[in-house]
Amino acid sequence: MAEAADFQGTSPSPARRWLRRTGALLAAAPLVAGLCQLPVAPSAYAAERSAAAEVSGSRTVDVSLDTLSPRVPSDGDTLTVSGRIVNKGKQTITDAHVGLRVGPTMNGRSAIDDASRSNPYAGTDVGGKYVAKFSKLAPGVPQTFSISVPVDKLPLSSDGVYQLGVTLTGRTAAAAYDQILGIERTFLPWQPDAADTKTRTTYLWPLISTSHMTAETGSNEQQTPVFKDDDLAAEIAPGGRLQQLLALGKNLDVTWVVDPDLLASVDAMTRSYRVQVNGSSTTTTPGTHQAVAKQWLSELENTVENEEVVALPFADPDLASLAHNGKTATGSLSHLKDATTVAATTVESILHVTPSTEYAWPANGAIDPSIVKVATSAGADTVIARSDSLKEAGSLPYTPSAARPIGGGTTAVVTDARLSTAFQGDMTVAGNSTLAVQKFLAQSLMFSLQVPAKQRSVVVAPQRMPTASQAQTMAQALTALQDGNWSQSADLSAATKAKPDAGATTRVPSAKSYPPSLREQGLPQTAFDQIERTQDDLDSFQVILADKSRVVTPFGRAMDRSMSTSWRGRSTDATLYRDGVEAYLARLTESVALIKKSDAKLSGRSATIPVTVQNNLVQGVDHLTLRLTSTQPSRLSIGDGAYDEQPVAVSGGHSQSVKFTTNAHANGRVGVVAQLFTEDGRPYGPEVPFDVKVTEITATVMLVIAGGVLLLVLAGFRMYTQRKRAAARQATQESKNAQADGEDEDAPEASEAESGAHEPEHPSDRSPDTASEITDPSGTGERVDR
Repeated sequence: MAEAADFQGTSPSPARRWLRRTGALLAAAPLVAGLCQLPVAPSAYAAERSAAAEVSGSRTVDVSLDTLSPRVPSDGDTLTVSGRIVNKGKQTITDAHVGLRVGPTMNGRSAIDDASRSNPYAGTDVGGKYVAKFSKLAPGVPQTFSISVPVDKLPLSSDGVYQLGVTLTGRTAAAAYDQILGIERTFLPWQPDAADTKTRTTYLWPLISTSHMTAETGSNEQQTPVFKDDDLAAEIAPGGRLQQLLALGKNLDVTWVVDPDLLASVDAMTRSYRVQVNGSSTTTTPGTHQAVAKQWLSELENTVENEEVVALPFADPDLASLAHNGKTATGSLSHLKDATTVAATTVESILHVTPSTEYAWPANGAIDPSIVKVATSAGADTVIARSDSLKEAGSLPYTPSAARPIGGGTTAVVTDARLSTAFQGDMTVAGNSTLAVQKFLAQSLMFSLQVPAKQRSVVVAPQRMPTASQAQTMAQALTALQDGNWSQSADLSAATKAKPDAGATTRVPSAKSYPPSLREQGLPQTAFDQIERTQDDLDSFQVILADKSRVVTPFGRAMDRSMSTSWRGRSTDATLYRDGVEAYLARLTESVALIKKSDAKLSGRSATIPVTVQNNLVQGVDHLTLRLTSTQPSRLSIGDGAYDEQPVAVSGGHSQSVKFTTNAHANGRVGVVAQLFTEDGRPYGPEVPFDVKVTEITATVMLVIAGGVLLLVLAGFRMYTQRKRAAARQATQESKNAQADGEDEDAPEASEAESGAHEPEHPSDRSPDTASEITDPSGTGERVDR
């Protein structure tokens, strides 16, 4: 912010600024001298200076301001200040009292910053009965105090921001006179009457969390989701961070900024879900927080029913990392566009409101030309920047309104850095919380007092994921602001459409001005390369599936989460998440594969070789082609050439054998390779090589076999002839016996046929001696179906 922007009215010249500051110092001298007129020793002035040095360095007494009520007092109010004091020295403090001091009004927003850092001693002691007295303060023993004083007893005059000091005055054995031993400084906004022109204040209320869901889902019809942890349940449970944000936000006039991934995750928890045990991808346990999830979503739906809701792209992608490291990875910007498209449908289906998706919110509102280009590439036409990135370089004597045209039809909504970073500290400490609220209110009032007659819009964008205590402090500040007299609430859309201030900076800072600390926190190029590699594997996998949505949807959302802004500063966790997504996809892809084959033996000129495809998925696969290739087609051809292809379709949980016809041309071992391909010709899974041993039948072997068959035929014919002759001899003998019984003459000479029956056998007429059919297996290799 330019120095000139800290002062009301027109921009003074350097000479006039020097005179004004010199005059302020001279005017303050009598005041300081009057404050030092206390009943103290002659060295009181030196002690006062020493006390001031202690205030700016190590204090003798630690003064903590825990409560201040009302935070923005008005006429007729009683201001109550309470807190705690601790003697950090080694000597007991006596005759001590805590009092209030009111200093002059601040003359600009930078003056408030300076006073917060240096914490100088100044102000008029209210004194009188409005003190808290302590007879002694022992070292290390905390004491509490509370002071109530009517506002009309305070030296408050014109509207403005006053310094308010809480001081501990006392004595020690080494210095037996009153001295200031401790002080705490805060600010008191004072504007008892309503302003004629109020500042329009927009406060973004973020509902964002880290990524919790994995890409893994159950094999059942409902696809039970799997969470990497159950931390989200703690965030939405009573007292949790997100539950506090919801409970506090519903009583405030804010613009809700939600990450659709958070809504989708909580919605998934309302049904059956599982949680990984200690990050294991193989061991899960049932989730048990359905009731908490339903309650939180129901309350959120009722809260935002008539409110403005801004939906970030799904999983809140890191726009700066995409711009700086992700553009070289093909397809990264398509992920951003898809995340933007999904955002609207997710919010509408869960909260039943139509969100605005025109806003892009880079980390910490830091922008450069590449970030703006990436942010608007997905359809957003408004970038939420911050004033410490898009700095004022002109001569405006005030802080301009938030909306700025930055070219190309794009609007930058420049949030106020001072107000946006007010609650980033440890707000669990009551003193820190009180000081943060008072400083926030002081900066807000000073913003309005810069040009009281000119209405301007200011937008506040706090940290993305405030803690529960930070959310409580934010709510306290907003409640006080909305009850004040100088501000009125406005939606983000109204701030975006407000007329820009002439002379406000519209030039986007260069890439070299991007903060190195933010650049170091971003996702590296290797992260986007890995995401793109996973996307390529998913593209190859999904084309074979009968129901692509069961895989494409959960993996698409998981890759969106891999680019989330929530990974900033958590590089190890981000890597583990991406590795988990990639490994799970690999396991699914490997569920459809060729069964490894042993070597085969081929005894003959042609045969069929079976190759088996196994599908261990719950759904069927199709659109696959199985190719079997011979490495030596001159020895063994497959089909009509070196290879053959056949389509493959396998039901879920089954396997399918595909048979290929082969033809042998020579004996020997031939290498064969089986490989699955998708329809677009991309290899699917690893190839499966195996050998086929060809044993071709030669001409000599064929002659031997033919000769054996001929011998068998001849032997059969010989046996038939012998049996026929034996039957004829038996019939002749029976006839002769019958004649012998009726005649006395000698029997006739045996017939030639009978005598021939007693001729000795020819050596070639022995029983057949050919070998039986070989039934032994062909070897240890896989049998070939012929």
